[in-house]
Amino acid sequence: MVGSINADIVLGVPQHPLPGQTIIANSLDVHPGGKGANQAVAAARLGAQVAFVGAVGTDPYADATVSGLREAGVDIDAVAVVPGPTGQAFVTVDERTGENSIVVFAGANAAVDEGLIRTSQDLLDRSDLVVLQGEIPPAASAAAAFSSSARLVLNLAPVVPVERRLIQCADPLVVNEHEGRLVLELLGHGVDELHTEESVVEALLAEGIRAVVITLGPAGAIFSDGRASRRVSAPAVAAVDTTGAGDAFVGALSARIAAGAPLEEAVRFAVRVGSFAVTRHGAQPSYPGPGDVLPEGAQ
Repeated sequence: MVGSINADIVLGVPQHPLPGQTIIANSLDVHPGGKGANQAVAAARLGAQVAFVGAVGTDPYADATVSGLREAGVDIDAVAVVPGPTGQAFVTVDERTGENSIVVFAGANAAVDEGLIRTSQDLLDRSDLVVLQGEIPPAASAAAAFSSSARLVLNLAPVVPVERRLIQCADPLVVNEHEGRLVLELLGHGVDELHTEESVVEALLAEGIRAVVITLGPAGAIFSDGRASRRVSAPAVAAVDTTGAGDAFVGALSARIAAGAPLEEAVRFAVRVGSFAVTRHGAQPSYPGPGDVLPEGAQ
């Protein structure tokens, strides 16, 4: 995994504030987070052998943010320490619905550059799979992808300007229903006529992307490896916190792909893992381990 490490500062609120509105939070928690670290922890807890390339700062959050990686058994030898603050995510969670709203401050993640990637080249050369997200500088993502022959899982979240060829190397590209359209716009593809998730998948494949997975929240996911799009519905669960559920999905998907599973099997498993994660609070604390029972349901 090459990606971001954050401290998640999570506020439980009765509802998300409107512009200009002040509300009182009912709870405050700090958890290790960051899309990259979350996905690494999710994959490692499911039995994958995971190493992480990233950066933390020199503030009090640094040790706390790598604790989840360390406890999950992720190799963190390539995590650099740079001057300044660690990345932070400010998360409000609606206590009625479990839906979240997130603002991210990059902090040390902005220091993940081509130089850091070069120092980790041996690690990349030994990897079967490289997983990237959109929370580190695009030049670092390109360096990690193009300097390795490993299969690339690209979770372009958030959608940031990256090279076309990086997106086309994704196998698969993983985005949610909103990000899929943003990626098409980034590629110069119109989206006004795309009224279904299937049409978005087909348009992404037409741009030269090898395989596409679009997550649909409680509706599951839709995917294609170049053939007809297929949907996977999610088990019905009582959601309490959706923070990090998408990262649980990507981590689980990556773990199964690395183990040699075909894309459909990996997506079906990842949907169940994501559904499990929303039944618990926080991001990394909500991810299942080998002793946890995943929800069953319509697939």
